[in-house]
Amino acid sequence: MNPLLSRRRLLGTVALSSAAAVALSACGGGGGGGEGGGTVTAFSVEPENPLIPSNTTEQGGGRPVELIFKGLISYDEDAQPVNELAESIESEDNINWTIKIKGGKKFTNGEDITSQSFVDAWNYAAAAKNAQQGSYFFEVIKGYDKVSAEGSEEDEMEGLKVVDDTTFEVELSQADITFPNRLGYHTYVPLPASAFEDMEAFGENPVGWGPFKMDGEGAWSHNEEIRLVKNEDYDGSQPAQLDALTFKLYQSAEGAYSDLISGNLDILDQIPPSSMDVREDDLSGRTDQVEYAGNYTFGIPYYLEGWSGEAGKLRRQAISLSINREELIDQVIKQGTPAKDFTSPAVEGFPESFKNQEFVEFDAKKAKELWDQADEIEKYNGKPFELAYNADGGHQEWVDAVCNMIKNALGIEAQGKSYATFKELRTEANAGELTSAFRSGWMADYPSMYNFLSAQFATGGSSNDPKYENPEFDKKLKEGLEAETVEDANKAFIEADEMLLEDIPAVPLYYPARTFGWSENVNDVKLTWNGEIDYAVVTQA
Repeated sequence: MNPLLSRRRLLGTVALSSAAAVALSACGGGGGGGEGGGTVTAFSVEPENPLIPSNTTEQGGGRPVELIFKGLISYDEDAQPVNELAESIESEDNINWTIKIKGGKKFTNGEDITSQSFVDAWNYAAAAKNAQQGSYFFEVIKGYDKVSAEGSEEDEMEGLKVVDDTTFEVELSQADITFPNRLGYHTYVPLPASAFEDMEAFGENPVGWGPFKMDGEGAWSHNEEIRLVKNEDYDGSQPAQLDALTFKLYQSAEGAYSDLISGNLDILDQIPPSSMDVREDDLSGRTDQVEYAGNYTFGIPYYLEGWSGEAGKLRRQAISLSINREELIDQVIKQGTPAKDFTSPAVEGFPESFKNQEFVEFDAKKAKELWDQADEIEKYNGKPFELAYNADGGHQEWVDAVCNMIKNALGIEAQGKSYATFKELRTEANAGELTSAFRSGWMADYPSMYNFLSAQFATGGSSNDPKYENPEFDKKLKEGLEAETVEDANKAFIEADEMLLEDIPAVPLYYPARTFGWSENVNDVKLTWNGEIDYAVVTQA
């Protein structure tokens, strides 16, 4: 069986939709015709964690990790799977999978890439004792429940077996029609044996197999830059055209934009809202806007006083109904389209409409009615509604606008809550210590509705920051995974999505578009299917 059509990540920076996945790659800039070689600088922010693939779930770390590591498959410009290290991925029943990898491949430290490299990496990622944020991606593998249990010291999943250097077998705990298409996400990449000797040190200077590699010891200068150089030995589908790529780590997108227009930065993958109206003039046309597979929301933790139970549900619906999404996009964000669900129009199976869609449509009168109904059940605590955001990502304008809409519709105090960096915000979210609602977003890891729904909202999901729990929702996701056809799977996923639209664990805002710009120093600046800059194809002008 070939990998099916089917890719996540928390959006860590600017408010960044999607039409068909086919349309994602055709746009871009620079005019083409650039030369190979050269050095280019690009925007990023300080990663949340060391650069360990299975513990990287945000863009600051994701940008370099995606370039240093490639695994079994990648995705082309149409979101179709392409073999990288995989020779074949086959199953007769969607439970038992045989994976054959290409022989003769090596990590950039000279170690051979073998089946053991995958099995060791996957076991490490899944084990509770290693506390990896990407652990959840292995929940379908038999034995995951044992190694991931709180306090477990076990570190080998029963469902993984090395057959020989180029073959390993994977037994799932249940049928999963999406499994092969997940395998392009960086949590599934192999790791060299040397990584396990000191994983923290490895994360400072990681070794992989991809179009780029770290530029030696000290290549990551914290809060300043991450320097990558071309990996001459990579012979996969996405070879680098540049000799070197340096990510400059910024405290704000506004500062990065200033550097871009002054020639001190080559690529900015997110024009801040404050510069949307002047970007064409400032950059002399070296800018573009492209829809992609993503979704922008803000979550409301269930552990906050007044936001659980029936009263909490009514308040969540009221908050969502308070927001005029079209006005927000037209006047503030100036990109994307209003969201009507929790996934993306770019993924297969997306329907024309959803049950419960009315809860994400602006209706100030209905919003106030629901808020008052909630107060009849349980009086609100009177505290201002706060929406947390990271100041290094250009979010203040839209957060202020949303809070004003909530204030006007509900007659309550509402205000933004600024964190200096995305890392600080994520630290509280990961610890379950948020004291307010929080901005969030999702960039697809693999092209499937399941990718948007599971990690963010399934019980125990790795990015379930609101701490949403609904057994019926979990059951519906399981039904989709066990479906015999993609069509039946998507039907179940849509029904799960519709449950979220009633419960509103997070408030859908819009399907984002990536608005990016580049300097006169570069050509061929394009986006991947899921909205990343395709750094491998960038050339120097």
